[in-house]
Amino acid sequence: MIVAGILTPLEDLLTWVLTNLHDTVGLTWAWSIVALVVIVRILLVPLTVRQIHSMQNLQAHAPEMKAIQQKYKHDKQKMNQEMMAFYKENQINPASSCLPILAQFPIFIGLFFVLRDFEDEILPKFPDADLDWLNLINITEDTKVGWGPLLIVLYAASQLTSSYLMSQNMQPAQRAMLLILPIAFIPFVLNFPSGLMLYWLTTNLWTTGQGLITRRLTPKPQPPPKKSSRTPPKAEVQAAAAEKQAVEKKPAATPPRVRKVKRKKGGSRR
Repeated sequence: MIVAGILTPLEDLLTWVLTNLHDTVGLTWAWSIVALVVIVRILLVPLTVRQIHSMQNLQAHAPEMKAIQQKYKHDKQKMNQEMMAFYKENQINPASSCLPILAQFPIFIGLFFVLRDFEDEILPKFPDADLDWLNLINITEDTKVGWGPLLIVLYAASQLTSSYLMSQNMQPAQRAMLLILPIAFIPFVLNFPSGLMLYWLTTNLWTTGQGLITRRLTPKPQPPPKKSSRTPPKAEVQAAAAEKQAVEKKPAATPPRVRKVKRKKGGSRR
């Protein structure tokens, strides 16, 4: 497959990491997958920080974006142009909120191919290896086998929880999509190796814990000053206010004095 060929270097890297976690550290193959999640999520911390800041930035500008959408709701093309201009002026990148998920997707696919060929390429080097996790699942078997459906339930619950926590500041459409996708994926993941579902369950639990911590510790940012050309610049506003104040303080103009000419007494009469 083309995808498998492209991801071959990533598959080799994942195989090397899992092998060392099992052979050098002494973990079972299932717990090596859990440790792999921890390593990946630590490496993704910078992207996660950007994701949090991006969602907070979107929340801070939500009223302004809603006003633009209402103003141009009958002209989708104009609304998109105005929204793109607003994003640029206020340095907003909506895609930043999806970066951690997108970064993990190649790892998810690469691990799928590693586990698919696990028994043929890796297991022969470790004939006494333990493939079970908590005596419930075998990481190389399909998720629908044995206690695998329980893993599916845990996956769906953890995915919904993590999506709910991480989508608090997203737009309603994005949030709805994140909440619907976990349920939509269930028919497909039934045929995935159980080890792959163990990976996804662990990363969902990490995301849930991360969401709870960030909601408690991260302060909500104050809305930054507007940079949009839709509002007058700050200097012009101050100048207009100063001019108005000067006009109000200026005393009212008084009419010119009229000099009274006194007539001399005893003047000659004609």
